[in-house]
Amino acid sequence: MIQIANLTKRFAGTAVLDGIDLDIEQGEIIVVIGPSGTGKSTLLRCLNFLEHPDAGQLTLGDLQVDVTRASRRDILAARRRTAFVFQNYALFANKTALENIAEGLIIVNRWPKDKAHARAREILERIGLADKADAYPASLSGGQQQRVGIGRAMAAQAEVILFDEPTSSLDPEWVEEVLGLMKQLAAERQTMLVVTHEMGFAQDVADRVVFMEGGRIVEQGPPAQLFQSPQDPRTRDFLRKVLAAQPAPQTL
Repeated sequence: MIQIANLTKRFAGTAVLDGIDLDIEQGEIIVVIGPSGTGKSTLLRCLNFLEHPDAGQLTLGDLQVDVTRASRRDILAARRRTAFVFQNYALFANKTALENIAEGLIIVNRWPKDKAHARAREILERIGLADKADAYPASLSGGQQQRVGIGRAMAAQAEVILFDEPTSSLDPEWVEEVLGLMKQLAAERQTMLVVTHEMGFAQDVADRVVFMEGGRIVEQGPPAQLFQSPQDPRTRDFLRKVLAAQPAPQTL
């Protein structure tokens, strides 16, 4: 169970997150949508303390943190319970795919190198990249690099995986392979909080869709309800624009 209460973050006096309240059940897949610049990515970064929130309380499993008094120990504990998938992959260029996945297990979890590498090989097998264990990021496609990034998050066995627009840096031909891996994780009931502009993924996979605007949660609900019968005019306007901009399905 993850609980976010009154989470607040300001940049230069502007509230980017303005009192966010959100509960996430174990195994739930939450997709966050909304206009650019509305605080979606900042929400994820605050949960992982990549950005330090100004106020609020976080509950991550058995960890409870008042962010205004969060110690270094609290922050490290929060990071062990969350795993982050970045939109720009954030792989170590000088490490192989296997080493990128194993690194967190060695440094953060203090696993022996042999154990971490064995776990990394298991993950590479699961994500369909067993043959790329010794490949460096520069030799991998964008889709393969992002799958390694997701594999690194999977290895952490965290309470929740945080996805920050994981397909936004990909060429179109690689988007589906990354979404496919995410769908596999969703089918396994891995708890996920996903910021994305992929409306099809939100409709097909999410248990709940959250619409944010202006640093606040405006509306949330099951995908069918939110996409077909949004209650707030801001949600309706956003969806009308986004769905109208999407290409029509191709026919053969």
